Amino acid sequence: MLLLATDTSGKNGSIALARVTPGRNEISVLEVVPLAGGAFSAQLVPQIAALLEKHGYSKTDLGAFAVASGPGSFTGLRVGLAAIKALAEALQKPIAAISLLEAAAWCSTAHGAAYGRVLAALDAGRGDVYAGDYELDPQLRMNLLMHSERLLSREALIAEATGAEAGLPESKPKAVVTPDAILAETVRAAGIQVELIDYPNSAVIARLGWEHLQRGQTVRPEELEANYIRHSDAEIFSKPKP
Repeated sequence: MLLLATDTSGKNGSIALARVTPGRNEISVLEVVPLAGGAFSAQLVPQIAALLEKHGYSKTDLGAFAVASGPGSFTGLRVGLAAIKALAEALQKPIAAISLLEAAAWCSTAHGAAYGRVLAALDAGRGDVYAGDYELDPQLRMNLLMHSERLLSREALIAEATGAEAGLPESKPKAVVTPDAILAETVRAAGIQVELIDYPNSAVIARLGWEHLQRGQTVRPEELEANYIRHSDAEIFSKPKP
């Protein structure tokens, strides 16, 4: 079976085509195609068609989809989700919606990091951070447990990682996982354990998406929504002042 994965959440994106076998964990990523930021709407569908044709397939050979649902660029996410919605609805195939924060936490397990509570962190701009609190356990390798996904200031992230935010004597520090080198250095300077990873791309979305699909964690096209976490500027500035 063929699995198509897309990520249009950031300045640059990518699509991945993978071969999978129902009932088996193995996944073979056939190719990852980069997408230049700023032109996802013009590139995405033609690049998907070209990727399938290159490997001797058509869209009717696709058996499932995995898509990065955010957080990230509002425009980029809308483009990627709209394309996957259209394909999945036309082909009547399942979709796995993958949080980039879960993907970052998943990368930590793939690198053999110590298990336990971790904070996956992505730069959100304006001095803020997208933070996902995840539980990593060897017995739950196929099922990361999410405690929360929030927008935090960098100071709040450090407080959360040190356990100071909880204010409880038994609160334990949490390691931070991030693809952002500057953020990693800031966290490390605060004496917090940090793992610097590569930014999760569509190959990671494909691998994690396949785990979700095997567990039946799917959404229908009409249910697929972006995981923005932060409100858009339009929503913020359109709110009436009290």
